[in-house]
Amino acid sequence: MRISRIETFLVPPRWLFVRVETDTGIVGWGEASLEGRSETVRAAVVQLSELLIGQDPQRIEDHWQVMTKGSFYRGGAVLASAVSGLDQALWDIQGKHLGVPVHVLLGGPVRDSIRMYCWVGGDEPDQVADAIAEQVEAGFTAVKMNASGRMGPLGTIADIDAVVARVAAARGVLGDTRDVAVDFHGRFTVANVRRVLPLLEPLRPFFLEEPTLPEGSHLLSGITSATSIPIATGERLYSRQEFLPVLQSGIAVAQPDTSHAGGISELRRIASLAEIFDVQIAPHCPLGPIALAASLQIGFATPNHLIQEQSIGIHYNRGAEVLDYVVDREVFTFTDGRVQRLTGPGLGITVDERAVREASKKGHAWRGPVWRHDDGAFAEW
Repeated sequence: MRISRIETFLVPPRWLFVRVETDTGIVGWGEASLEGRSETVRAAVVQLSELLIGQDPQRIEDHWQVMTKGSFYRGGAVLASAVSGLDQALWDIQGKHLGVPVHVLLGGPVRDSIRMYCWVGGDEPDQVADAIAEQVEAGFTAVKMNASGRMGPLGTIADIDAVVARVAAARGVLGDTRDVAVDFHGRFTVANVRRVLPLLEPLRPFFLEEPTLPEGSHLLSGITSATSIPIATGERLYSRQEFLPVLQSGIAVAQPDTSHAGGISELRRIASLAEIFDVQIAPHCPLGPIALAASLQIGFATPNHLIQEQSIGIHYNRGAEVLDYVVDREVFTFTDGRVQRLTGPGLGITVDERAVREASKKGHAWRGPVWRHDDGAFAEW
C-alpha cells in the first residue's frame, strides 16, 4: 500500500480538511485547521506531501519524525498544524486497513463514554443564564464561557464585578451537580488574574482556562500557587517540549489541540507526559468533525482524559456546522452530556466527501478580530 494523492480543502466556517488517498483505494481524512492561518497551513501541507507521496502510509511514526524533524527549521503553529492533519489521516488509513477504531490501535478503550462540554455566550448575566438553561435542557452537565470581552491591563471595579456576576449567573443555573469552566483567553494580565481569582473561588469553577498568554507560561506557577481553582491551558502549545514547563508550573488540566499539536501521535505523548504530573487532559477542539473524532479516539484510550470540548452550535460557526460534513451524524449524538465510544474503523466517522468538495468551492478566509483599547492600543482577543 502506497500514498498516491494528497488533497486539501478549505471549507466554511474556518476549517482545513486533508484527504490522503492510497493506491488500494483506502482514504484517510485529517483536519489541519489553524484558525486565521488555514491558507498558510495549506501551503505547508503541500510541501510536506513531497515526503509522503509514494510512501507506505502504515509507517506513521517514521513519517511523523521526518515531517517534524526533516528540516533544519522546526516547530511552530503552522508546521505543527500541517503535520497534525496528515498524522490524523494516516491513523485513519491504518484503522480502516485493519478494520478497527484508532483507539484500539492506541491500546484499547479505557472508558465507554466521554463527557462533553459546550460553549455558551452572553454579555449580561441574564443572557448567560438563558444560554446555559438551554444546554442543561439538552442534557449537558458542563459548559464553558468567556470570563469577559476586552479587558484592560488593570480592570475597573465594574469590569471585575461583571466577570463575577456572569459566573455567578452560570452557577445559579447549573447548581451543585453541573460544572462551568471559565476561559480568560489570555486577555488578563497576571495582576488582573490575581484580583479576580479570590472572587471566583466561592463559585468553584470547573477550571479556569488560559489565565496567561502562552509566551507568559513562566508566570503560571505564581497563579497556580495562589488559588484553589484548577488552572487549565495549552491550546497554543504545540509539542511535549512546550508543555513540560507548563506541567511543572502546577496546572491541573492540559488542553492540547489535536489539529495544532502534532496530531494523534503527539497528543497521545503529551497526555502520557501530563499523567506523570497528575494532570488531566481536556483537548481543545472548537473545530470540525474530523478534529473532534480524532480527539475522541485519543480520549477513549487515555486514562487521564477529563472531558472533551466540541463546537456544535458555537458562535464561530457561521455558514456551516460540524455535522454538515459527515454522513453518519448519529456518532456525535450526545446523551446526558456524553458521547458513546466510536466503533467504526479509523477515526470512526464517514466524511461526506461530496459535501466537502462542494463547500471547498466557496472556501473561507476566516480571520480573528483585532481588538483595541480605548486609547487605540492593541488589545488581546
